[in-house]
Amino acid sequence: MFPTALARRVLLCLVLAAPAVVLRIAGIRLAPIADVAVFGASVVAAAFLLAWAAEAAQKDISGPLAIALLAVIAVLPEYAVDLFYAFRAGSDPEYTQFAAANMTGSNRLLLGLGWPLVVLLAYLVARRRTRGARPARRGSWSLALPATARMDIGFLAILAVVAFTVPLIGAIPLWFGLALIAAFGLYLWRAGQTHDDEPEEFVGPAAMIAELGTRPRRITVTALFVVAAAVILLAAEPFAEALVESGSALGIDSYFLVQWLAPLASEAPEFIIAAMFALRGRGAVAIVILIASKINQWSLLVGSLPVAHWLGGGGTELAMDARQVEEFVLTATQTLLGVAIILALRFHWWSAAGLGALFALQFAITDTSGRYVLSIVQTIAAAGFVIAYRRELWPTLSAPLRRPAPPPPPVAEQEAEPVGARR
Repeated sequence: MFPTALARRVLLCLVLAAPAVVLRIAGIRLAPIADVAVFGASVVAAAFLLAWAAEAAQKDISGPLAIALLAVIAVLPEYAVDLFYAFRAGSDPEYTQFAAANMTGSNRLLLGLGWPLVVLLAYLVARRRTRGARPARRGSWSLALPATARMDIGFLAILAVVAFTVPLIGAIPLWFGLALIAAFGLYLWRAGQTHDDEPEEFVGPAAMIAELGTRPRRITVTALFVVAAAVILLAAEPFAEALVESGSALGIDSYFLVQWLAPLASEAPEFIIAAMFALRGRGAVAIVILIASKINQWSLLVGSLPVAHWLGGGGTELAMDARQVEEFVLTATQTLLGVAIILALRFHWWSAAGLGALFALQFAITDTSGRYVLSIVQTIAAAGFVIAYRRELWPTLSAPLRRPAPPPPPVAEQEAEPVGARR
């Protein structure tokens, strides 16, 4: 039987998405600000449907191919908007800045807001559970990450260093984009080889879907995928266009709206799912999910931008101006700092607070020289953590290339006695 609570949530998402679908099919456009609200709401609603379906689908699908499909589907809202800007930049160079803005904004939002939020929630849950017990030494609390996360951290570390290629050459060449897409494929292949003994746990609507019978569950997941993907493909272009037009109408920098409002809308479901894991005492799982999202952004998303630009009629490289180079430097140094903080598979609450503070500080520092100073500060802080955790550096960087250990045999097999051994 289809759960009533699940039906209500799905229906709410469909109601929020319906106006945008009707307007797009009818070819009607409202005022730019109204379009942002209507089409933005549909993107958020569809993103929730995708997030629930992608999580619940793991109940039935496994293996590298399934991981690849789920990874692409889960980030479809963000990719649809950003790739539209890159595609449009092939015929209108003015849109190049928006492709870079959306990518750097979503990347910094995920690490600067998402990571600290998860650690903060995990810290509050840990304090609530240990209330009445002997308090831990001040400043000693940290979120322990699983050993399997070292492979993900190693991939992210390598991608963070490689990311400096973009500001150094002032463009994202097509060959570089294809190399990043290949790196994403390598990551998925390695992730498929990694054994994780921790049982899968579903939260929220995904848990309701996972509890359905096999056939109803698969039908529900497929229907959610199809409906959500259709809504996103219909809404992405008018939403992206309306963001640019709203900047002029409101007297706000369009670059700012594209950089922060669009990623906030597309990544809201991911933040909520991670927060739910943290509130259930599984903060480490939430951080691993967000690390995987960062890898997707630095590999598949960045790599797809020059491909979309080329398909849109542009050349074989997506050129960056001074402002975009500055944004890439700031984003890459933030990623370096995030990686350095968790090298030892420990995420201290005070380092999470520092990440959040540096993220907030960039909104007050808007001039180019100040942004580069902030980038230097992040680099120096990252170097300090690397020195402190220097013994963890090589195991982390080599983890993506090491063959994972085979899974241990079941306990029953380890403890089984030969037939006739007991008399």
